[in-house]
Amino acid sequence: MNFKELVKENKLVKALEIEKIVEPTKVQELVYPIITEGKDVIAESETGSGKTLAYLVPIFEKYKEIQRTNQVIILVPTHELAMQVHNQVERLSKNSGLGLQSAVIIGNVNITRQIEKLKEKPQIIIGTAGRIHELIKKKKIAAHTVKTIVIDEGDKLLNADNVQGVQEVIKCTMRDRQLLVFSASITNKTLQVAKELMKDPSVIKTQKAQTIPDTIEHICLVVERRDKLETLRKLTRIMKAKRAMIFINKVSEIEEATYKLVYEGLKAECLHGSNVKTDRKRVVEQFRNGKIQYLIATDIAARGLHFDGIDTVFHISIPEDEMEYLHRSGRTGRNGQPGRSVLIVTKEELPLIKKYQKRFGINIVAKKMYQGKLVRG
Repeated sequence: MNFKELVKENKLVKALEIEKIVEPTKVQELVYPIITEGKDVIAESETGSGKTLAYLVPIFEKYKEIQRTNQVIILVPTHELAMQVHNQVERLSKNSGLGLQSAVIIGNVNITRQIEKLKEKPQIIIGTAGRIHELIKKKKIAAHTVKTIVIDEGDKLLNADNVQGVQEVIKCTMRDRQLLVFSASITNKTLQVAKELMKDPSVIKTQKAQTIPDTIEHICLVVERRDKLETLRKLTRIMKAKRAMIFINKVSEIEEATYKLVYEGLKAECLHGSNVKTDRKRVVEQFRNGKIQYLIATDIAARGLHFDGIDTVFHISIPEDEMEYLHRSGRTGRNGQPGRSVLIVTKEELPLIKKYQKRFGINIVAKKMYQGKLVRG
């Protein structure tokens, strides 16, 4: 099937063609008819399967008759994801000529400017639950006209820490509004919470591709724990990555690694939960634009972020969950391009390497550094 067969509005099909998107992914194909019919949906689909377009394309179809009022709220957990969704809305709007507008409404940002933006009455509001609820209470967002609410990264937004904020936004809207929940992974608990908020939702789960592209070379080096960051520093010199992600889940180690690489004259920046939002935005944009060569991040900070052209992934913190290794290493070796996944492990972490090999049928080759080169260990 292609989008010409799936989507009724020809302008949308042409907009997707401009972005070289012709065939829908499985989740896009399955949810489109359900969303356009106005029904509630819970959709689980793996990272990189096109979930943003899965809900945006039918939303554009539904709300193509322009009304100058707030019609859609898209709730997201992070500033970066809000900007990614906003940019996709802008591209679809421009390329289709349908003219729907969106506004990004997030916390820790000047609220006055956001209120000014809302005076333009954007049809789609994208942002965090706390700030959106605040502006609904101030009567700057017309919640009674909202017909669809999307909860993106539902597993995160419907957990114990965030669900109250989501519920507050939903309560402000009319009872007949449509609710859409999207996530890469939906636990039974998330499913239960979602269903309590919804009206007889359709539950869509696409088969996860639990395979790692065979274009990726997997390497591991066994070192003492205290030597991990120094090993990383040396490897950057040997491997000469053009664009790499480094996963470390301790903030203190992230900052130490960043300092070491910058001291070496490398273009490196870090991303973690303690970053100020403006810093985070700058770092993401610079990495995306090639101004930064190494992005050092926690798994949580990197969530929802997609970058092209990553040739190497370094693992300093080794994931206990095999699926986390799949997601991390899958950031390289995309579209048939070669990639490298480099694990810097201790002897105690070697059983995890065996787990990955068994689960995904891959060969992780032990190597060591010798006279400025990588040789078999």
